[in-house]
Amino acid sequence: MTSLKVPDLDSPRRKAIAAMRASISAEQWNRNHNYVSELRAAIYTHRVTNHPAIAIMNSGRLNRETMRRIHLEYRHAIVQIFTDALLAAQLESRQLESRLAPASKMAGRFLLTLNVLDEFGFRPGLDAQGYYRGNPAYAHYPLFEKVLDAYGITERDRLSYRPSKIAMKVRAFLEDSYPDYATVSAMLAVAEQEVILFTPALRKATEALGIDVNDGYYHVHGVSDDDTTEAADDDHEDDLWFVLIQAIAEDQQDRIKALCMMYCDLWARFWDEQIAAH
Repeated sequence: MTSLKVPDLDSPRRKAIAAMRASISAEQWNRNHNYVSELRAAIYTHRVTNHPAIAIMNSGRLNRETMRRIHLEYRHAIVQIFTDALLAAQLESRQLESRLAPASKMAGRFLLTLNVLDEFGFRPGLDAQGYYRGNPAYAHYPLFEKVLDAYGITERDRLSYRPSKIAMKVRAFLEDSYPDYATVSAMLAVAEQEVILFTPALRKATEALGIDVNDGYYHVHGVSDDDTTEAADDDHEDDLWFVLIQAIAEDQQDRIKALCMMYCDLWARFWDEQIAAH
């Protein structure tokens, strides 16, 4: 009996990108890649990337009550719904089937899954039984809830909290993108950049209040070259832009660029309000 040949399972990120690239013409890939590069450059010049909130939180000057409020606002704006958005993107990759070769949606889903695995509490490697390593207690959302525990925010506090209008707008903007694959992928990429920009400052401000940040939520958020964390938000942001390169049609480009800048505007307003009372 002839056994099936086991495929090469190394470098999954690189293989997924190669499969997405092979699903469209080289000319279209290059045009879309140039578009995304220009879009990212525009986002990097937005005022949110140098928002005063970053320096203020890094200084450790914010008191406990302010940081409690910021964490509840941030929870509503992005933490509670981030995996919802990732799963929406995975579902709506089915939109590729009407214009690309059969099964072309799977490479993007595969790449998004690397982000999902981190978010859900999986870790690279095999356990003692030779199976996947992971624990739902280490998923990012429940880890954030443990940060709230450390701040003394009770379950009643969380249930009764009324988020600000800007926190609700930031949340709704991402939720409104769910039905369109290219749009939700782009909004997720912007959200990842926000995480990269603001999580280190949130960590610093939390640590200044005597709360342990050497494990848990703040240990799994940041960039891959930071030896003090187990984080890869920069890789996930790059992955989402590659998803967009495959997914976007030329007639969507102006609209999606405008939406990305609007999302950045909302995040800037969100942080304006968080430090307004400082």
